[in-house]
Amino acid sequence: MIISRIETFRVAPRWLFVRIETDTGLIGWGEASLEGHTDAVRATVTQFAEYLLGTDPQRIEDHWQVLTKGGFYRGGPVLASAVSGIDQALWDLLGKALNVPVHVLLGGAVRDRIRVYGWVGGDDPSEIEDAIRAQLEVGLTAVKMNASGRMGKNGSVSEVAGVVERVAAARTVLGPDRDVAVDFHGRFTAATVRRVAPLLEELHPFFLEEPVVPENSHLIADIARSTSIPVATGERLYNRQEFLPVLQAGIAVAQPDLSHAGGISEVRRIAALAEVYDVQLAPHCPLGPLALAACLQVGFATPNYLIQEQSIGIHYNKGAEVLDYVLDTSPLKFVEGHIERPTGPGLGIEIDEAAVRAADAHHVDWRSPVWRHSDGSFSEW
Repeated sequence: MIISRIETFRVAPRWLFVRIETDTGLIGWGEASLEGHTDAVRATVTQFAEYLLGTDPQRIEDHWQVLTKGGFYRGGPVLASAVSGIDQALWDLLGKALNVPVHVLLGGAVRDRIRVYGWVGGDDPSEIEDAIRAQLEVGLTAVKMNASGRMGKNGSVSEVAGVVERVAAARTVLGPDRDVAVDFHGRFTAATVRRVAPLLEELHPFFLEEPVVPENSHLIADIARSTSIPVATGERLYNRQEFLPVLQAGIAVAQPDLSHAGGISEVRRIAALAEVYDVQLAPHCPLGPLALAACLQVGFATPNYLIQEQSIGIHYNKGAEVLDYVLDTSPLKFVEGHIERPTGPGLGIEIDEAAVRAADAHHVDWRSPVWRHSDGSFSEW
């Protein structure tokens, strides 16, 4: 069996799917979505295809090594996302060739279901109570919300009070037995985080996500020491080496993105490294069905797996939804706030290829918004 064809598909709302076909007719799917940079990743996958065509798709680790280290210039989100989509597709192919789910190939199941959470509140959270009730109605027991919209450079009294009020409103709806994670989205300075975090402690957030931008990860240790709230980060870290400093700094939850951080192969290694530091895994995944399916396959074989993000109904999904590209949606059904262990081969879902090809023909590029402070200077989104 050899790789005979590699295709990419840009699909709404902001995803990039990778399709790898073999000379036997077997097909594997992966997701290389890098929001706002689809064309750059697509070009990189095309370049990697020059090496992969005609090779054995079952040599997954060897391909991973060559694609990540074969160039003199390495790393970064574009290259890592291209590798991620290819890696997922190769694992999907291997599982289908052997007629087993990927988690069986990773050592077998360590759990029967994975807890999932949903997003509420959008970029500038408001009407939190109604948004949370809607998530509870579909069976979820945990949500995540942005702490704020645009945050001032030093966090005004009203801005800080607004953060606390919104999280308090969420806690009121959720009660003591359900969870709310709070995403700072890198919008806060370290000083503002140290001011806000103690005010949230009595509301018991599930975790406090990305308190500072990833380039300021050297400040994470001070933040982790300043609060009893578990600190989470990692959606903009792309390999084990980048995770090591934040693990050493004392984060409690690692959040690699399987479409950005080297796919199934590398995230398995990140999970093992995190376990050494008693850190739980909660992969970032506001993406499509293939990214979610890949996350779940890793989760069912990973002991230190906390919870899974998923984007069904998220505010970013304009023009298409996660389940629009899946023929049978039952493997991704919520059951008492969880997704149950899939039994299908490979990633465990069947992609609607006709829908994907049609979406690619009408794709509209998505771009990250640009925010500015009141003085006209750039503001983190």
